[in-house]
Amino acid sequence: MCGRYIDPNLRGTEFELSEIKIDPFPRRFNIKPTQEVYVLWESELTCARWGLIPTWHKGTLKDWRAATINARIEEAASKPSFRGAWRYGRCLIPAGGYYEWTGDRSPKQPLFFSSAGNEESLWFAGLMSVWNDLRTCAIMTRAANDTVGPIHDRMPVILSTDERDAWLAGSGDLGLGAGYSVKHHPVARFGISDDGDELIEPV
Repeated sequence: MCGRYIDPNLRGTEFELSEIKIDPFPRRFNIKPTQEVYVLWESELTCARWGLIPTWHKGTLKDWRAATINARIEEAASKPSFRGAWRYGRCLIPAGGYYEWTGDRSPKQPLFFSSAGNEESLWFAGLMSVWNDLRTCAIMTRAANDTVGPIHDRMPVILSTDERDAWLAGSGDLGLGAGYSVKHHPVARFGISDDGDELIEPV
């Protein structure tokens, strides 16, 4: 599951100029579904609405009520909402990290997940769909590995450098992202509408 994450820091990377060209938003630390997010699609950094709408949807934007912010890598190839994008809409979604919540009672404790290595940005496997000229996307998820399992049973499909190329080329390998190690720490509790740098500070 991935329901909240933060923008990547693309300064000093090969994507910095592209970020400037697409009129970047101030860096956000609590990105929510339906917001515009950065997406690497067809070798171009662009933006898409988080929450995939398949090309075949005939209603309005408000009519689409399916939960399509995430797509399970084990099922996406056969799910009607995702199978077209699985074949033709592979993309990468960069992130500075993501959140999960733990605890039996509300308010639950948010935890911030980031790379356990030297990488500043995580690269999520994603799916892109262009619906009525609107670019929309979903983040792939998979069964959690040992670095996430104690907290949650699912995690984003986070790709290594070699795996990124394989994903974009159409790989059907369901093991992609299984070996990516992350670390986490608790952060101050926040509401769904909160925003700001303080969200990733340890408590």
